[in-house]
Amino acid sequence: MAAKSKGKPNREFSSLIKGYLIFYNVAQVLGWSYLLYLIFTYYVASPKEVPLWDTVKLVVVIFQNTAVLEILHAATKLVPSNVLITVFQVFSRVLVVCGVLLATPTGPTSPGLPLALVAWSITEVVRYLYYALNLLGTVPYLLVWCRYTLFIALYPIGVTGELLCLYAAQAYVAQKKLWSLEMPNALNLTFSYHYFLLFIMFLYIPLFPQMYLHMFAQRRKVITDGTSKKVK
Repeated sequence: MAAKSKGKPNREFSSLIKGYLIFYNVAQVLGWSYLLYLIFTYYVASPKEVPLWDTVKLVVVIFQNTAVLEILHAATKLVPSNVLITVFQVFSRVLVVCGVLLATPTGPTSPGLPLALVAWSITEVVRYLYYALNLLGTVPYLLVWCRYTLFIALYPIGVTGELLCLYAAQAYVAQKKLWSLEMPNALNLTFSYHYFLLFIMFLYIPLFPQMYLHMFAQRRKVITDGTSKKVK
């Protein structure tokens, strides 16, 4: 009897977690799908009364910053994601959104903005839909293929867009000394946000190949190996 009484709360807790994760992923699918719709209608509509960033800003800020929860999901083992990889993926985008696009007038005018937004949107719609259906135990093969194939083009496009936005912002940051701390000051510290942005840009050089190759390894494991096993 004691074992049964312990098992029921655990099952209820697991169901609650599963329900929360399904809700989170479905909400993200809807949010990023809406962003894709806004981008599409922006370029189809004519004339353009406001800049692209002003059109999509609220949606991007809400749904990209909500992704910070994924670090918590990974850290608490709610999902089997690698914590360090999750931190880098989420942090790099949040930095672009909050530290570049919201913080400077030059970041949103970069040609990298539509590249980043389109790549992010398609990637996230596919990824979150995959996660949601996986929790429900029904993922069509086409979605699996998209999840582990579209990144081949979308990941470099997204990274290129992010870097272009960072580059467009860094000159303004240097000129205005945005979010920088110079000596002398009460804290006796110095910090250059300009150099910080440059450091982040250079950080893409060693990290991007690792992340990209990691995705190829995942693709080989899920699609190539999985297909060969089915054939056998």
